[in-house]
Amino acid sequence: MVTQQFVAPPARAALFLVLTVNEGSEEVVRDVLADLSSITRSVSFRIPDDQLNCVLGIGAEFWDRMFALPRPRGLHPFVPLDGPRHRAPATPGDLLLHVRAHHMDICFELSRQVMDRLRGHAVVIDETHGFKYFDERDLLGFVDGTENPEGAAAPAAVLVADEDPEYAGGSYVIVQKYTHDLEAWGELSVEQQERVIGRSKLEDVEMPDAIKPVNSHVHLNTVIDADGVQRQILRDNMPFGRLGTEEFGTYFIGYAADPGVIEQMLRNMFLGSPPGNTDRILDFSTARTGTLFFTPTLDFLDDVPPGPGSASATAPVGAPSDADAKADLGIGGLRSAAAH
Repeated sequence: MVTQQFVAPPARAALFLVLTVNEGSEEVVRDVLADLSSITRSVSFRIPDDQLNCVLGIGAEFWDRMFALPRPRGLHPFVPLDGPRHRAPATPGDLLLHVRAHHMDICFELSRQVMDRLRGHAVVIDETHGFKYFDERDLLGFVDGTENPEGAAAPAAVLVADEDPEYAGGSYVIVQKYTHDLEAWGELSVEQQERVIGRSKLEDVEMPDAIKPVNSHVHLNTVIDADGVQRQILRDNMPFGRLGTEEFGTYFIGYAADPGVIEQMLRNMFLGSPPGNTDRILDFSTARTGTLFFTPTLDFLDDVPPGPGSASATAPVGAPSDADAKADLGIGGLRSAAAH
């Protein structure tokens, strides 16, 4: 089994595309999914040192349109949150493309090639171009992703395992686009900003529990299970900005073997823990989007399962498929040949 590269080397640039797919275009998408690895290799071959990486996610409702298979256990539409002061909206999304590399040009080229194949069949709901900002900081000036798991802990936190064996090796990903009120944020002193986040700004050191505010971002994003073990996720957030419209923000993207961990963090932030004790960072950061996807393995994408009602989906186990028949006749080998 080959996984998508959720745990990837640090990238300097990222392009995030959230798409909806037109009714009746499922077979076009099926062909694109099957060719995605080949397209990525072809683009990456031009600049191999740029470490181009593309992760594809599939939304819950589109999964039902695409496959005869049941949904992965944790896949469902993003649950919106209406808190006492802040709201986390749910927004449409059938497909997610998370494209990463050292430079934006190669991210753009891969995304362009995929969108050329989907022209007339999919609509871009959100397009965000992210960039690394100095020493891994966000536009608020704090280091982002400090608590990401490392080594063997990273795949353990990110990859589905025996709890859902049919989809082992895949992952769940939640994306949210946050915009920041940098003017209001800049009016705070550094000490006040540190109390909002729960870490020192310059040194990136977490405050001791005795002095860390209970409504700080770090405190409310720490999830402890019944056994006293901290649950981890992998963040690959990116700053983004548009000077002309003064839109500045952070694109949150979190991978997890269990989406419930991220959902608990969001409930803590927006509803409060205890209820009403909401994340102070939300006074300066507003969630504009929210979508949940499942990211299957590369093996799954390279051999896309049949759709609902297809002959392959209803054929008895062991019966030859159309693809098998074509292979026996020496037909249909072009894709495999092109991939090499």
